[in-house]
Amino acid sequence: MIGTLAGTAGRTAAIAAALFLASCSSGSKGPPPPRHDFTIGWSIYAGWMPWPYAQQAGIVKKWSDKYGIKINIVQVNDYVESVNQYNAGKFDGVTVTNMDALTIPAAGGKDTSAIIVGDYSNGNDGILLKGADTLAAIRGRQVYLVELSVSHYLLARGLDTIGMKPSDVRTVNTSDADIVGAFASPDVTAAVAWNPQLSVMKAQPGVKQVFSSASIPGEILDLLVVDTATLKANPNLGKALTGIWYETVALMKRPDAQGQAARAAMAKLAGTDAATFEQQLATTHLYDDPAAAVAATDAPALVTTMTRVRDFSFSRGLFKGAASADAVGIAFPGQRTLGDAGHITLRFDDSYMKLAAGKKL
Repeated sequence: MIGTLAGTAGRTAAIAAALFLASCSSGSKGPPPPRHDFTIGWSIYAGWMPWPYAQQAGIVKKWSDKYGIKINIVQVNDYVESVNQYNAGKFDGVTVTNMDALTIPAAGGKDTSAIIVGDYSNGNDGILLKGADTLAAIRGRQVYLVELSVSHYLLARGLDTIGMKPSDVRTVNTSDADIVGAFASPDVTAAVAWNPQLSVMKAQPGVKQVFSSASIPGEILDLLVVDTATLKANPNLGKALTGIWYETVALMKRPDAQGQAARAAMAKLAGTDAATFEQQLATTHLYDDPAAAVAATDAPALVTTMTRVRDFSFSRGLFKGAASADAVGIAFPGQRTLGDAGHITLRFDDSYMKLAAGKKL
């Protein structure tokens, strides 16, 4: 479990505030020329483990060969660093949450397309208290969490459900690598975390989970995003990645021995055991059916979710230099937009998932 805790490295946007600098000044450029080799970054999280397994099992090669390209799936032990490397152009795509896709590359001016909505956290993120079993008891407490992350967002959403404000608590910024140890101290009585840390902390005596992402389904999304210009110049990259994802997740979801073996292999790649990995999957709503993923991407609820996410991000200063939350434009299927329609830098592109749903890959 120690290896898992260190390897997960969190899903945080904590350093994103400085990345808005070029967002309003980047000039338009022509599309890059077609390419052959591509690199996709990933970090350890239950919903992203199909990617390294697909490479290990030859599924990446199968789909890459079909479209005459080469795709390298590269692990980065630190989640934020993987997103930063994508933002810096070292990766063509990366696994990332919806919040971090917005606050790091998109807010920094990097035009980014979410081509696979892979899952949403359905209990993988939670608020924990000691000596109490209701969220209302959090009032006045110091809450340990990774500030400016999906944990911070979950706390804000939880407080809102009971009519409390962020000012009713005081947050203590704690790295994902340190939060388990910090919460073990008797003086620390409130925390917000994600799995696998969450499950370890929840097992401590006298600890109760008083709110989780299961209460806000569909809001903490896990995506595969690709540089928009690269995708436009190389649509076969999007097709291959989508084929890889749905073949691997279909295998992962099988109830037979073959599916069990795939999940066990993913658990090993994640640095944990099969039983723990199965527990993490139980609180991860995987979109193994591309039609369901398309429906979720096309639903009005996604616009509502992204409105909440961008308003929270702006209120916490993650759009540095922006006069309003509208500074970063977000595009959705059906020509719907949120924010500055003249400055779109985050796009939810359902076209590749539609190809998968129609068996046209």
